[in-house]
Amino acid sequence: LPWALAAALTLGACAPLQDTGNRSKLLLISFDGFRWNYDQDVDTPNLDAMATEGVKVQYLTPAFVTQTSPCHFTLLTGKYIENHGVIHNMWFNASTGQKLPYYNTQGVSKWWDNGSVPIWITAQRQGLKTGSLFFPGGNATYQGEQVHFKKMEALFHNYSNETEWQQNVDTVMRWFTEEDLDFVTLYFGEPDSTGHKYGPESQNRKDMVSQVDRTVGYLRKRIEENGLTKSLNLIITSDHGMDTVIKEDEIHLQRVQNFSFKDIQFELLDYGPNGLLVPKAGKLETVYQVLRNSHPKLHVYKKEEFPQRFHYSNNKRITTLMLYSDPGYVIHGRIKVQFNKGEHGFDNEDMNMKTIFRAVGPAFKEGLEVGPFESVNIYALLCELLGIRPEPHDGSLEVMQPML
Repeated sequence: LPWALAAALTLGACAPLQDTGNRSKLLLISFDGFRWNYDQDVDTPNLDAMATEGVKVQYLTPAFVTQTSPCHFTLLTGKYIENHGVIHNMWFNASTGQKLPYYNTQGVSKWWDNGSVPIWITAQRQGLKTGSLFFPGGNATYQGEQVHFKKMEALFHNYSNETEWQQNVDTVMRWFTEEDLDFVTLYFGEPDSTGHKYGPESQNRKDMVSQVDRTVGYLRKRIEENGLTKSLNLIITSDHGMDTVIKEDEIHLQRVQNFSFKDIQFELLDYGPNGLLVPKAGKLETVYQVLRNSHPKLHVYKKEEFPQRFHYSNNKRITTLMLYSDPGYVIHGRIKVQFNKGEHGFDNEDMNMKTIFRAVGPAFKEGLEVGPFESVNIYALLCELLGIRPEPHDGSLEVMQPML
């Protein structure tokens, strides 16, 4: 039966690498803006138990620019931000000047789908079933494909409702047990929101970390009750940390001597410590010279001169002039619209931008603490755990191997 053979060969080409009967399921959770040391001034028994029973990383170095969507897409693709192209939380068009906020950008597939395939789609193409609950990038369509099971938050969603957190955990448990999903990503918008509003050293942030820890406890209890302890690998991580905003001697471009917004064709400013500028024709050098020494805490670069260690400039979406500021300082544009007490987006070498990584489950060693690594390596680990062939990426499985 030649047709049967042909069919078998075609199926074989996209069959998963390991037998589905003994494959473990995988749950990847992100608690947005969870700084690496947030568990040091708060009692976190459940996160501590994860470390005792699994793997704890000293700290995780996120990709630059340390923003939510770009960093999450690095987790999902294993690529530095210049290579996956989701360079900002906001979709923008430098020629028309149009911009969309974070929430609306989640629905713009062409922002996300620009050559890199996230792990959900790779897994689905190789025969697995995946789900995404509120995870950045989960709402887009990639090369015509969507995540099998997805839930998108509503506009002005309250990310801090603990009851809803437990309901989301229950939904994910249902996906694993009733729908037999193999891989799910689950996102919580805290402690990021609280860190922004009240600052990373506030009591409010500490209370929110306690809520995170209670939720980790609830989650692990539900994993046990659903009989998934021996067949589910759980990873808890985040996108970036949080810095206290410095309100003295602020960077305010409107006040810079000899600088004029009349020389600017497009600007993406007032988004924490980062700025993207397109000067008008013939004005690049003028604007660059005026801004480059305008404030001791402000760093101004032409795109081609941006420090290579950031892996951030080599992308067609990046503008001709790039700005970033020292930890704690934000960039104000025409008028002051930023009033957060906490902020991220800073240099990923800044310790306050570092974040967490905890893992527990059948694939992981017990009671192991490992040294720091870059978040770009996590994708290779996820693919290994799911038994799927990864897409080309910038990370290394070797970095992650010692924890398995």
